[in-house]
Amino acid sequence: MLDILKKRFLDNRQRHPDLSWETVEIRLRENERALAALLRMEESGGEPDVIGYAPGTDKLLFCDCAKETPAGRRSLCYDEEALKKRAKNPPAGSARRQARDMGVALLTEELYYRLQELGEFDLKTSSWIETPPEIRRLGGALFCERRYGRTFTFHNGADSYYSVRGWRGWLAV
Repeated sequence: MLDILKKRFLDNRQRHPDLSWETVEIRLRENERALAALLRMEESGGEPDVIGYAPGTDKLLFCDCAKETPAGRRSLCYDEEALKKRAKNPPAGSARRQARDMGVALLTEELYYRLQELGEFDLKTSSWIETPPEIRRLGGALFCERRYGRTFTFHNGADSYYSVRGWRGWLAV
């Protein structure tokens, strides 16, 4: 996994111009749990990479950097509550549960927009993002995508799912 991350790091310097691979490698070697979570992100198609520091911390921020929402994480409703309410034609699972099981979190709206500053992602897909409780209490959930050269945030029922909607995760190390 370290070899994969190193190659991606070196191939995408624009995502982290002020970081050295040596700094990243030291952090990863000291944190087996994070390395295991990054492996799960990789195995599901996320192509994790460092995109700088996590907001307000000195921790490195890893994020799914696959061009489109990872194929292994699509056709899911937002969370377990929505999944339980979906009696007819339920999806295979939920985005929040899958993220928790991987040991990562869904991107926030802020992190999603930050990712979009580093490239063009989700031109054909969309990604569930962490939804504020006041929206979720009303049955909704948020997702983002990039179209027409802009990044958009939308809403949908949390129990909805589509073959092109999945989720992107992040991890602070």
